[in-house]
Amino acid sequence: MLRKWADLVDQKRDDFARLLAQEVGKPLHEADGEVDFGKSWFRDYAEFDRRIEGDMLPADRPDEQLWIVPQPVGVAVGIIAWNFPIAVAVRKIAPALIAGNALVLKPHEDTPLSALMLAELAEEAGVPPGVFNVVTGPGETVGDALVRSPIPGVISFTGSVETGKAIARAAADHVTTVSLELGGKAPFLVMDDCDLDQAVETAVFSRFLNCGQICIANERTYVHKAIAGPFLEKLVARVEQIKVGDPLAEGTQVGPKVSRVELEKVQRFVAEAIAGGAKAMTGGSVLAGGEYAKGDWFAPTVLTGVRQDMDIMQKEIFGPVVPVMEFADFDEGLALANDSRYGLAAYLFTNDVNRIMRAVRDLEVGELDINRGPGESIHGDHTGWKQSGIGGDDGKYGLEHFLRRKTVYLKYR
Repeated sequence: MLRKWADLVDQKRDDFARLLAQEVGKPLHEADGEVDFGKSWFRDYAEFDRRIEGDMLPADRPDEQLWIVPQPVGVAVGIIAWNFPIAVAVRKIAPALIAGNALVLKPHEDTPLSALMLAELAEEAGVPPGVFNVVTGPGETVGDALVRSPIPGVISFTGSVETGKAIARAAADHVTTVSLELGGKAPFLVMDDCDLDQAVETAVFSRFLNCGQICIANERTYVHKAIAGPFLEKLVARVEQIKVGDPLAEGTQVGPKVSRVELEKVQRFVAEAIAGGAKAMTGGSVLAGGEYAKGDWFAPTVLTGVRQDMDIMQKEIFGPVVPVMEFADFDEGLALANDSRYGLAAYLFTNDVNRIMRAVRDLEVGELDINRGPGESIHGDHTGWKQSGIGGDDGKYGLEHFLRRKTVYLKYR
């Protein structure tokens, strides 16, 4: 069924991509990529039809066997954010179903149509009634009812830290297992021995993909003081080349923010930073009038003169804004990177193997990209440290919370 479901998504790829561009505001070429990425979880988790394994252990007593048997949790609840409504939906659907569970999925109220379109294809793929379900509505009502229900064996959530905390508190009443993939504030560390052009290009890609609305995005850029000048010059020039416009138009690189609420949040962060002494090297304001008369647009922005204690360096911006700070040496860079309540992802650009090994050991994140930008593998492990979550998604580890274990002691004589 999962394989057939993936084939059906393939057949409607253009319809899904257009719907994504309209729902989220991401450029059409990015929407194409999300559809392809999303459907790949169907095919990957379908392979687990032969990979869900238990254990047979030596028994302590003669004429006995000791088994550890994996079994479904029963009913799973998936609650997802609005930024990748197809990819994150399938990220929950495929492991939940291959583990033998039924799933109730609640998409974000801003982007429910993609999940409903997936549900239509589920019927066509032969998924039995009641095995995959979509319920729509606000988190404050529908989501709250789902997480407070005694029925689910697991709640798998992707979204904000504060909502994740609320879900964990509500689930505690029934001791329901929770898997929380929460927000991020990824540091982007640029050392003086790196390929400067590659670092600039990746910094831009990692920040402005999906209008900056990615939990593993480059949220704060730290540059070694020895190369800060040329890095910033190249960064600003590259950001000023970004084409902002209609997500359905060819050549668009950044579309609108998903909603007015999100736009106002970004606007507030930038205004507060500038009032506190930061400087907008480019951008820094809402785009309005002309082709921007409708929708919620913010200019791609580079800020300098920021301080580590500013909200823009401590709270998730989730928009097309990159604050840049200098640091003196690798120790200071590590300290700044770790100075955050978040611990989802980080980026490091260096060719020094000693620095690489120290970063692997010392950076307090669940995901580390070295000399590359974002681009997760579906068989990896997408998990956060600190307040970026518990549990996670993808691969064999992302399957674990959809299963529970039963230990069997069998005396056969």
